[in-house]
Amino acid sequence: MDVVLSPEILAALFCAAMIAGFVDAIAGGGGLITIPVLLLAQIPPLHALATNKLQGSFGSLTASVMALRRGLVHWPDMRVLFVCSLIGSAIGAFAVQFVRAQTLDIVIPVVLVAIAMYFLLAPNAGAVEKKPRINQGAYRGVVVPGIGFYDGMFGPGTGSFFSLAGVALRGHNLLTATAQAKVLNFASNIASLAVFIAGGKVLWTAGAAMVAGQVIGAWGGSHAMVRGGTKLIRPMIVTVCVVMLGRYLWQKGFLSF
Repeated sequence: MDVVLSPEILAALFCAAMIAGFVDAIAGGGGLITIPVLLLAQIPPLHALATNKLQGSFGSLTASVMALRRGLVHWPDMRVLFVCSLIGSAIGAFAVQFVRAQTLDIVIPVVLVAIAMYFLLAPNAGAVEKKPRINQGAYRGVVVPGIGFYDGMFGPGTGSFFSLAGVALRGHNLLTATAQAKVLNFASNIASLAVFIAGGKVLWTAGAAMVAGQVIGAWGGSHAMVRGGTKLIRPMIVTVCVVMLGRYLWQKGFLSF
């Protein structure tokens, strides 16, 4: 299936994806920008989610390649983690059909508040490498596939979750944790994208316009992440989490303006 969109709408989708790619490369949460724009273009919700996964996959791929080329992450260290994230996401994409939507009303706000408060109230978190709080086996076998599972099911803030896990549980500095998050987020993106493609939900024309914007934005955001380091990443993560929380509460009718 595809939807005929005017050149003006395609241009708007391109611009939205470019901005989202920049934000996503630094802190995650680019879907806050792209999904509303897709819905405003009168694209059905499920197709909007599928198309968003397509363009987001290219954005996370671009950011991952940049991180690997700059030596922020090394592929031999990421191979097993990549597979764990992919498997977790694939299971999540399948399991979402059987999960009660009410569960999200509790899980998402709590997690977003926890991430924002952690980086806000722990100003030195991620400044330097520290001793890991859990071993590599537990991180690979539980944490990474767990976050991948979340992305396959729900999605919002996955990049921030991976960054937090790298800092809080494995003792990485914030720049390394964020770079690793891009690779792991790419794995979780492509797993759920495969499910959407198999179901024929991706709108390829809209997706192509957004992929072009995402690649440009992710390239710029990756450079900004490297140059700005922790001073840029930390406030971006906090801001993205707060905005996501506010938008979610507004959607659920808890906030009104």
